[in-house]
Amino acid sequence: MLKRFFALFATAFFVLINTAVSAQEVPLPAAAQEEWDPPSVGPLTTWTAPLCDKGEFVIQPFVFYNRTRGTFNSGAHYDSLPGGDKKYQYQQQLFMQYGLTGRLEIDGQAVYQENYVKNAEGSAHDSGFGDSYIFLRYCALEERKWMPGITGLAQLKMPTGKYQHLDPDKLGTDSMGAGSWDPGLGVIMTKRLKPFIFHADAVYSFPQRTKIDDVATRYASYLNYDAGVEYFLPDGFNLLLEMNGYLQGDTKEDGIRTPSSNINYITVAPGIGWSNDRIQILLAYQRVLIGTNTDANDSVILTGVYTF
Repeated sequence: MLKRFFALFATAFFVLINTAVSAQEVPLPAAAQEEWDPPSVGPLTTWTAPLCDKGEFVIQPFVFYNRTRGTFNSGAHYDSLPGGDKKYQYQQQLFMQYGLTGRLEIDGQAVYQENYVKNAEGSAHDSGFGDSYIFLRYCALEERKWMPGITGLAQLKMPTGKYQHLDPDKLGTDSMGAGSWDPGLGVIMTKRLKPFIFHADAVYSFPQRTKIDDVATRYASYLNYDAGVEYFLPDGFNLLLEMNGYLQGDTKEDGIRTPSSNINYITVAPGIGWSNDRIQILLAYQRVLIGTNTDANDSVILTGVYTF
């Protein structure tokens, strides 16, 4: 199913890019150019279609506190952590954007995390860098009238986090990454309808074969899909509501599929932000609602944007 989706998605993606490049742009009247465009951080995970200007450099640090309240098993059944068990994480992310041209942007993301576990086997803690990302984004269609802004995305996840030769005494806290190179393609849409701004994206990634502790491992392709809406209030304040989804099939080890190893989940995140033309900040709460083979996490996130 995911392969079929990717074939359709990739075809639509390249048709969209070619159409936008070949289309002749018609200047808008001066009145139409004075459009409503309030500053904000934007959603937590959902991409936004507008790019930064040529030569502009933008940094966005994130601070996460993630607490695991339980797990969803292979049958999507929720089990809370046993009494006295604890599993939580502090994570710092740095997202950076640079405008190469008026329509092309390069981005990067680095992650550092501190993991903590306490259970019947003992307690453990470890910290280190997670996997890193590099992105290229191209503005295929600028927003106008009833049409949303549409941006194409190409990304590469790099295995910079520790993923093998784990210490059993660390209880999994020294696992920082997945260990595979994951290229991906995506499409992003943004539409402004005062006082709302709507965002949505879908990104399809296809991990490459890797070796983990001498075992040939092939993670299944996966789909991230996200949607967010911002509601703007007076005096620079805005409210956020975001939904994020993830779908991935079974893993193969030495060419043999591991049954019931698929992963999926849906999260929801409300938040409140404040912004001016130079700096924007957002405080949000994120919760995993349902899932399969995944932790049930609650997260508090603080992020801000600064433009140079």
